Amino acid sequence: MGAILDFRFWIADWGFGKPTVPALAFFILLLISPTIPAGAAAVRVNIGAASVSSSMLSIWAAQEQGLFAKQGIDAQLILIRGGSTLVASLVTGEIQMAFTSGVSVLGAAAQGVDVKMLTSISSRVGWKLVANPQIKSAADLRGKRFGVQSIVGSTWMYAMLGLEQLGLEPKRDNISFLPIGDPVVIGQALDAGRIDAAVLDPPLSRRLIGKGFSQLVDLAKTNASFPGLGVGVTRAYLDQQTPTLDKTVTALTEGLAFIQVAANKPATLRIMMKHLRINDPVAAEEGYQDLLSTLNRKPYPSVEGLRSAQRLMAQQNPKIAALKVEDLVDARFVRKLDDSGFIDRLYAGQR
Repeated sequence: MGAILDFRFWIADWGFGKPTVPALAFFILLLISPTIPAGAAAVRVNIGAASVSSSMLSIWAAQEQGLFAKQGIDAQLILIRGGSTLVASLVTGEIQMAFTSGVSVLGAAAQGVDVKMLTSISSRVGWKLVANPQIKSAADLRGKRFGVQSIVGSTWMYAMLGLEQLGLEPKRDNISFLPIGDPVVIGQALDAGRIDAAVLDPPLSRRLIGKGFSQLVDLAKTNASFPGLGVGVTRAYLDQQTPTLDKTVTALTEGLAFIQVAANKPATLRIMMKHLRINDPVAAEEGYQDLLSTLNRKPYPSVEGLRSAQRLMAQQNPKIAALKVEDLVDARFVRKLDDSGFIDRLYAGQR
C-alpha cells in the first residue's frame, strides 16, 4: 500500500485585521447553511487522494475551516500515492470516497468497477510546462526526460496535453517519462536537474519560473479540457450512504467557495503554502491567481473533461474508448445545492 498520511487540523483563523463585509457575510452563510442537530454523532469518512497539489486546496480548506465538522462528517484525508492503488482502496472499502480526477474513475470503469463521479472543481487545466533554463523551444525538448507521477496518471496526461500544444509526439521525438513522485517531488527533481521538464501546478511552476526555468506552455491559456478533482465513489456506497454523500458534497462545495472569496485569501494562501511547502509569498500569490482562473463556482462533474481524459487514456488502454462517460457522472448532489440557491448565496456580494 502507498504511503498513508492522516491529516487533522484545528480550524484556521479568517485572515488579518478586522473582518470585511464579505467575510462576515460568508461566516453568516456558514451558520445558516444545512447542519446536523447539536449532539449528533459525526460520521467518519476516509477520503483518499493520489497526490499533493494546489488542486487539493478546496478540500484542505473544508477540513481546516471546520466545514466537514459542521456537516457532521469526521473526514480523514488520506494520501494514497498512485491512481490504481487509490481505486483498489476504494473497492476494498479502506476509503469510502476518492478525491480524484476522472482518470481514476475511467480506469476503474474500464476494469468493470461500477463508479460514479459526483463533483469536479474545474474542467480546465491551469498547469504549466516548465523546463530547465537551457531548454528554450519545442525543438529543445526532443530526446528529453519528463517527470510524472505515473504513466496514464493525471501528471502524464497534463504532459501529453502540453506536448500536443507544441506539436510534439513522445515516440517520434524520443521523449521519455520517468515516474518519480507527486508534483512536489517532481518539482524538486526538476530543480535538482534529475529530469529535464515537467508539467506542474501553478504555485510550483511559478516558483521555478522565478528561478529562471523556462515556461513553454501555459495550459490555462489553451483550449485544453480535463476533469478537475472531485468526489468519486462506488455505486454500492452511493446507494447505501446517500445522506453522508449529501453532507460531504455540501462541505466540499463550501470549501470551493471559501477559497474563491476574496476576503478569505490570506487564510487560503496560508493553507496552500503549508501543504505545498512554499516559502515564497509572491510565487504563492501568482500560483493562487492561476488556480482561481480555472475553478468552477458550481462543482458539477465535467463530462467534457472526462472525454478529454478518455481520449488520452485510450492510447494506452483501448477498453477506455468504449466507455460512455455520461454514465460515469451523478450530479444529483450538486444540482440539489444549485436548485436551492445555496451555491449562489455562498458567493453573494462578491465581485
